[in-house]
Parts: sequence; structure tokens; C-alpha cells
Amino acid sequence: METDPFIQTSTKKLPMFRRLNSFISTLFGRNARGPRYGFKSSEEFAQILRNERQRADRAGAVFSLLAFSPESESVGDATYESLKDILSRRLRNTDETGWLDEHRVAASLPGTPAAGAWRLAEDVCHQFPEHVPAPVCTILTYPTDGAQKELRRDSGRNHRPRQWSVQPMETLFMVETPMWKRTLDIFAAGTGLIVLSPLFAVVAILVKLTSPGPVFYTQLRSGQGGEPFRIFKFRSMVVDADNRKKELLAINEQDGPAFKVRNDPRVTKIGKFLRKTSIDELPQLWNVLRGDMTLVGPRAMYCPETEACAPWQRRRLDVRQGITCIWQVRGRSSVPFDQWMRMDIEYIGKRSLWADFKLLLQTIPAVLFRRGAC
Repeated sequence: METDPFIQTSTKKLPMFRRLNSFISTLFGRNARGPRYGFKSSEEFAQILRNERQRADRAGAVFSLLAFSPESESVGDATYESLKDILSRRLRNTDETGWLDEHRVAASLPGTPAAGAWRLAEDVCHQFPEHVPAPVCTILTYPTDGAQKELRRDSGRNHRPRQWSVQPMETLFMVETPMWKRTLDIFAAGTGLIVLSPLFAVVAILVKLTSPGPVFYTQLRSGQGGEPFRIFKFRSMVVDADNRKKELLAINEQDGPAFKVRNDPRVTKIGKFLRKTSIDELPQLWNVLRGDMTLVGPRAMYCPETEACAPWQRRRLDVRQGITCIWQVRGRSSVPFDQWMRMDIEYIGKRSLWADFKLLLQTIPAVLFRRGAC
């Protein structure tokens, strides 16, 4: 059984969110808070955030989350009592409050951008009694891009106290990788790298003999929560392929921000065979073993392509990205971009050991018959 999609997976992978890890990682976990001081429980509040995210995606709106934590444990009760009193007077009827974890309380602010959340936080902190220290404030906004633009714009005019921070909200929705899935990844990727090592050696020789340049191609891709990682593939194109990409944008055959050209002139002779058979993807087993990726999951997209996605499409980043998924077995390049994104979101909702096993089996004929490969 999988844990709730608000659990943080790894602070090692997301150093910039380390301070947020304690409350993100414990939602629906052992330390989840029940209703106290009039605030909703962690479970209730998690569902509220999920609903607000869906509403924001559908309406193209923004919403913010304002989190408060006591300056120290010794003033915890006084902080929560003051928050209860101040927020009951200051929040709108559409705003909701609840526990994020054992120590943090948050207010969900529909239709409120980061600047509005900042103003509310300042107002709340100024109303604290003199004998109770103002809480530590964290503001998270959705969608992410808007939050970062507001942060850059505001930083030139205002100087927030050190106990304030602004972060994107997407990390709150990250789904923890189940133990069964990580175990399967380690076993399969490790075994695959050993068994396929002779093939790797042959492919490496062929790549070097047919085209000058390195054997492997690396590129920054968007991982879980949008955290970039470096993906490994056998090089199937000429060395300056990335620089020549803009010359081919006019003949891009994939709709949306993704890029695909069937007869791409940058592909080498051996590269065409590697791409048709998906052999060029095999070095990603190393990414799986490292924990950057998983065997089955949404395909890791090039970072600029991810940034160009609509907010609802970025839900695919809730889970660890994978080598194969529904999109790979249902046509790949022949699938419209929006449908591809919906397939990835469909997988997240149905993810299970049996579903992963079926997709791995379906990948074999998809590769052998080269469905949608280009």
C-alpha cells in the first residue's frame, strides 16, 4: 500500500527544501497531527490542498500556503493559541487552516499570490502579543513559476526577516517511492547492468567507430519535484546536436513543448539503429540504480520542456521519473502531447506492483515492433 502523495522522498535529492522536509515528510505519517486548537487534522488538510491544486489547474488560478511554526518548543502552546485567535479574525471564509505535521500549522489561501500571502503573514506576526515570539513563516505558492517571479520582483523592494522563506508548493505533492518499487529497481537495474555489459561494450565500440565524440550523451532532465538530474544515454547524434536543434524547430513533429523529428539529420548511422531499438536508453539503468529514476514512471523530460508545461501537466513530477510507462507502450511519438501527459497522470493514480509488472512486459513487444519510435 502506498503512502499519501504529500510525503517527501529525499532531502539529499532536494537540498533547497531541507528545512521543509520535517513537515512534508510526515503528512499522513507517524507524526501527523490530529485536530487541536481548532485546526484541521493533517489528513483533512492534505485533502484540502489536493482539491485546491485541482481547482487552480482547472481555473488557471493561483493559491498560496502560509505555514507557521513556533520559534521554539517552549513557546509552542502560546504560539498555537495566538494563531488560533488571530487567524480566526484575519482569514476569509474560503481560507482553511490545518496541521502540516507535529509542529507546523498552515493556512490555505485560494486565489492568493505570494505577495498577498506575505502581507497576511506580516499582519499576523504584528498582532502577536508581546510576550509570545512571532512564529517562523514559510510561504508556498502554486503554480511554481509564478512564485519564483514574484519572489524575484519583491526581493528588490522588501527585505524579509531571516525566519521567512518562500518556496514552490510542488514538493508537497511528491509521492514517496514504495519499498517494493525501490527494491525492484535496485535488483533489476543491477542485474541488467551486469548481464548487458557485453552489449554495452559492443555498442560503445560502434559509437566510437562511426562518429567522433564521447560514447555517452548526458543531459539535465527534470526529476521528481522538478529537481534536475543528469541522464545517461548512448550517444545517437552528432556532438553538436543540441546547438543545431533550433535549426529544426520549424519541422518539429511533436505538438506541445516536446521536440521530435522522424528523420532527424543529427542522428548518426548507428544512432538510428540504437534509437529504433531503444538500446540508446539502456544506460539509464545506471540512473535507476542511483535513485535518479525508476524502471516504470513518466519519462524524464528536458528541463526547458518541463518549464514550458502547463501546471496540470507538471503533476507527472509528483513521482520519480522512469524509463518506461504507459506512453512508451501506446505509441510514443505518435501520441499527442496532452494525451501523453494524461497517460502519465493516469499511471500515478493506478501505480502498483502489478501495474508496473504489466507495463514492463508490454514494453518488450513495443520495443521489438518499434511502435512510435523515431
